[in-house]
Amino acid sequence: MGASAFGAGQDADAEARRRLNAYTYLSAPERLEHVAIMRVFCGTLLADLAVPDIMTKLRQAGASAAGLDADTLTVRLEQLVQWGNLLRSSHTVNASSISEYQRSRSRYQLSKLGERIQRDADGVLAEADAAREVSNELLALVERGLRELADLVTAPGGVEPQDGLERISTLFVQFTEFADSIRDFYAYLGQVLSRYDLDSAEYQGFKELLLDYVEAITEDVAFRAPRISAALDTLWPHIPALLDRLDSHAQGLTGLSAQAQGESRPDVRIQRSRGREFADWEGLRGWFSNIDGQGSQVDQLRDATLRALQSLLANAKRMLRSATGAMSRRKDLLRLARWFDEAAPRDAHDIAVAAFGLYGARHLGIPPATDEVVPAYTSWWTGPVVEVPVALRERGSRAQRGRASAVEDHSAQKQLLREAARQRAAARAAAADELRSASGRFAEVRLTSAALGLLLELLATALGNAQLSRPVSTGGERTAAFDLDSASSEDAELRIRLTVRRTAGTRTALSSADGDLLLDDLELVIVRTSGAVDGAAEASVS
Repeated sequence: MGASAFGAGQDADAEARRRLNAYTYLSAPERLEHVAIMRVFCGTLLADLAVPDIMTKLRQAGASAAGLDADTLTVRLEQLVQWGNLLRSSHTVNASSISEYQRSRSRYQLSKLGERIQRDADGVLAEADAAREVSNELLALVERGLRELADLVTAPGGVEPQDGLERISTLFVQFTEFADSIRDFYAYLGQVLSRYDLDSAEYQGFKELLLDYVEAITEDVAFRAPRISAALDTLWPHIPALLDRLDSHAQGLTGLSAQAQGESRPDVRIQRSRGREFADWEGLRGWFSNIDGQGSQVDQLRDATLRALQSLLANAKRMLRSATGAMSRRKDLLRLARWFDEAAPRDAHDIAVAAFGLYGARHLGIPPATDEVVPAYTSWWTGPVVEVPVALRERGSRAQRGRASAVEDHSAQKQLLREAARQRAAARAAAADELRSASGRFAEVRLTSAALGLLLELLATALGNAQLSRPVSTGGERTAAFDLDSASSEDAELRIRLTVRRTAGTRTALSSADGDLLLDDLELVIVRTSGAVDGAAEASVS
């Protein structure tokens, strides 16, 4: 990647980050106040407002930010400026006094990005949970408009530029409204069908919605999509020339953009009206025809309708199973939980008795662990917590779902463990051989870390098994020194034995890769062992 491409990528990321920052006010702790302030600005056109003007409008609207004082409101406005939702106005202040100047010097106006985001946010707050009707009649108008435009374009002399401009603008407005209503309706439909706790009344309503309304939509789209595709195929070769002719007739803001580029000001960007760019026509054609192998929007609409019908059948099967007692009681249990949450302690006990018939026990149907004995008089408020299985908690069923998993093959892990154990045994055997071969000449050899570790292990065991005795002098006087009796340790698997004797004035020096070890007044004897004590000579180390 070249330096110019890398710099362009960084600029694009910075621009995307700046635009996304404009959404911050919708998730800030003071979001209700920010929304109320933005609504004040969205209610005006090309107006810059000072803090006193905004406070007056907030009080008139009765918004949640109506109680803000001037200082707090100024802080909120400055935050919106930092996020890019508002702009500081360049309005010239004409003030007759210093106090009037101080009140009016800070003026703000709405940015284009802030207005777009607030408009979308108001739409979500007002209509997000409502079922939007599909503007099905617009599809017939789109078909008729395309056929008429195709006839005019292919006629001798072509279409008049102004007439073509009006037809194209109307056509794309109708298509955009229809496509948006389709997306909103099917998003709502997917939200509803994802529920699995519909009662009979709700199920009946959604069944009529699917069987009648959705069927009418899909049939109308399936009927008109081939006609629209045929009209677009006729019109398609003439679209580039038509767009050039419309641009020559009415440039709109594109003339301003061209002038800005001629003056070396590329920061002026123009968003064309729908239908004035060739990409808009490609999107329209891709909605009704499969031109890229990924399927058209009509195909996706058909698949979405099929999935909706499958979800409806799943709910129907669930309701039919209610006669056998296998119906999910999630909705009823949630209602009961809400009653428990809102009830006083005495009323909660009465609700538990009425709902479960447990009376004095007050345990909700799941036995505790076998090692926990809970008396019948124990209240469920203070009793032990019982884990509820996921299947029972989420689906209201104890039945196991899915097939049993196959027994996992651990042969590879076992082989690795056997190999690791064999290597450890071989390393310890080599360390034992090294100790036996070095016995009697420890001062001349340098032990490995494994050999020294085995020697220290045997030495610690021998000293732990040792018995201390105080020798008695010939004259009957007891000395202060101790002797080691039976200070030895043995590893039968490695066939090695270590015996430790106390010898005054003896110093045993052990040198290894991990350091040197000095043993004062101790003598080490290492021998090989077998099933029976062999006749191997002992090696003494001084």
